[in-house]
Amino acid sequence: MAAAAPILRNDLETAILTPSLLAARAALLEAKGSAIATFAIDGYEAEVRRAGEALWLIVRRAGQGGLALRAAPLAAGDKAETVKPARNERVHIRTSGALGRFEVRIIVSDAAPSAIRTVMRFTSAAPALIPHLPRDLVPLGKDGDPLNAAGRVEAVQRGLNGGLLYFQLERPDFGNVLYFQNLTALGDYFEASGTTPDAVVGGAWPELGLALPAPPPGAIRDAEPLAAGKPLTLSDAILVLRPDRPEHERDSARQFLQMLGTVYRELDPPTTEFRDWIGRAEATLRDLDGAPEATIRHYGHRYIHPYTAAEYPDAMVQMSITQALHEWGKWQGDPHPLEAEFLAGMGKFRDAERGLIRRYLPNVGDDKDSEAVDSWYLYHPLLNLGRLALGGDRSAKRLFLASLDFGIKAAHHFDYKWPIEYKMTDFSVITETAGADGRGQTDVGGIYAWVMLQAFELTDEKRFLDEARAAIDAAIGLRFNINYQANLTAWGAAACMRLWRITDRAVYLEQSYVYLASFFHNCELWESEIGLAKHYRNFLGATCLQDAPYMAIYECFDSFAAFDQYLADSGPDLDPAARMLVSEYCRYALDRAWYYYPDALPPEAIAEKQRENNGHVDRSLSFPLEDLYADGQPAGQVGQEIYGAGAAFVFATRAFHRVEDAPFLLYCDQFVRASERIGTRTLSLLLDGGETCRARLAFVRLKRRKLPELRVTGVEGDELAADARSSDRIEYQVPASGRLIISWE
Repeated sequence: MAAAAPILRNDLETAILTPSLLAARAALLEAKGSAIATFAIDGYEAEVRRAGEALWLIVRRAGQGGLALRAAPLAAGDKAETVKPARNERVHIRTSGALGRFEVRIIVSDAAPSAIRTVMRFTSAAPALIPHLPRDLVPLGKDGDPLNAAGRVEAVQRGLNGGLLYFQLERPDFGNVLYFQNLTALGDYFEASGTTPDAVVGGAWPELGLALPAPPPGAIRDAEPLAAGKPLTLSDAILVLRPDRPEHERDSARQFLQMLGTVYRELDPPTTEFRDWIGRAEATLRDLDGAPEATIRHYGHRYIHPYTAAEYPDAMVQMSITQALHEWGKWQGDPHPLEAEFLAGMGKFRDAERGLIRRYLPNVGDDKDSEAVDSWYLYHPLLNLGRLALGGDRSAKRLFLASLDFGIKAAHHFDYKWPIEYKMTDFSVITETAGADGRGQTDVGGIYAWVMLQAFELTDEKRFLDEARAAIDAAIGLRFNINYQANLTAWGAAACMRLWRITDRAVYLEQSYVYLASFFHNCELWESEIGLAKHYRNFLGATCLQDAPYMAIYECFDSFAAFDQYLADSGPDLDPAARMLVSEYCRYALDRAWYYYPDALPPEAIAEKQRENNGHVDRSLSFPLEDLYADGQPAGQVGQEIYGAGAAFVFATRAFHRVEDAPFLLYCDQFVRASERIGTRTLSLLLDGGETCRARLAFVRLKRRKLPELRVTGVEGDELAADARSSDRIEYQVPASGRLIISWE
């Protein structure tokens, strides 16, 4: 299990004493002699020196304190020498001693915000164990004393999510700091030591940073030693520095996204692959319609099982699939019959007397509390009904509008601060808060606001706009604690962006950054090769809940859909780093989500047993597993999630584009924001990704057609070469942002 999510505070933190902190303090204050290396970067002075039993990188801002990063451990008698740096390095130091050799490379990025990357590699002289290394980052007071430094920690690593630490050093006024540990680079160490990076970045002020995972004390005797002569990366730390501290939580979130964007540009993320989401959607349709495990009949209607041949029909499940089918039919140009069939059964979830959509049908079994509802479950079916209503579906519009007043009544009762679960009869609370962090469903206000904005668009009634604003306003002050469930947070960001467009109040654009910062705080910003995780991708995946140990397909594709709306509403005022991170999340979702499908995994990677009452896994069915784990546990322990089957339709309709009279479909793993036919066989495309990122563009042959000669150029006429070519598909790597010209013969 992942470590519990830390409860982040906003009070000024002062020193908590530990033996390792006091040892580091003494070493730093007593260090004498000249530095091994020095350099400057944009208002900061840096030096590398030996202090006690470590090699330290010390970064100072004149008169405003500093940071000390333990670049490598040393022992008495160890020697350190500088080595000629490679072209991209500022400093290169090699140490040697009885334990083995450490190589320390320091790379500096002068692009704002400033970034210093320190990579430590270790080669053991003999089979060795590393039972414990103290945390590697210490803020320094004005006089160089860690005990005189005070600051605020905004965000630390949660479980197996990105290894980050975001804080402000306020006394003295050093500024804003993002520490990021590139856990991908430590993969060989995790494999060699049998460890995982679960909550390894954090600490108690002022002893912060990475605590390299080691076998627990009781397991040291049986632990495999690190092999002699094999280099391993033990740290790949990136420090991003800003002298200006944020003024409020929205500014803090914006700066976090900018600094995380700087980190992202320093990484070497995995490549993406072309994914045949059209083929996957067609297989999903076949199984939704034909597999007896997929649906069940009640009251003369057809309903979807949430899991394979398991669980009761559910309004959220029914609407999720129905809306995804609607998008597929619109993309195809012909509605699929299942859309109308599934929508027809929604009326039986309706409680006309109280004006609400129930979670379950009236005949639900006694093992379920028919009056209980998770807070977000009340609103998510309305979100998808609203999408259908805005698309012109009259029955969806009637159900949607008739259910809004109860949703508003619930929001008012809870003062826009929803519990985990309550009774729909009288709003009595069943579960107030989650055990991991003592909070309720903190981001339900985001999805509620989106539903209210849909109602405002349908009716032009100002009360709905007022409700949306009230819900978003109530979340101000939650800072990095706003995320409860990833897709709800993503819809909250989209609601903020839409509110900004409607009201022209900058606070809502800024508040969207708070939702985004909380979302990316909950992402696995690394690629795991631990255990069974080597069979799938996890890079940039969001864990589904604030304390969940796994990524889930439903939250993955629903966040993708929300971010499509967010970017569509944004425009040039959106911070470039926010645009890049959102676009990159969506690009990797298209690639990573493929591995939720059991036929994309080897049988040994799938759990033999599923959660009680969640059915079984059938690898022949094109329905995704719910859960993938960065620590290499078997996938699908929760179950095979039929309610996540809409993923294939959502991904296919965003990534594939029809081109009239062309013999191909256009595939792009970045959003295409504009497309214009500027000639008989010439097309202009505008991509909406990060300025420094790449996109995979592919031309996919239509059945019974032949791929033509193609030419892809930038707006200045520079022709791009194909990256891969076959009789069925031609692929290019192109800039993720800007205009492209496509022509064919």
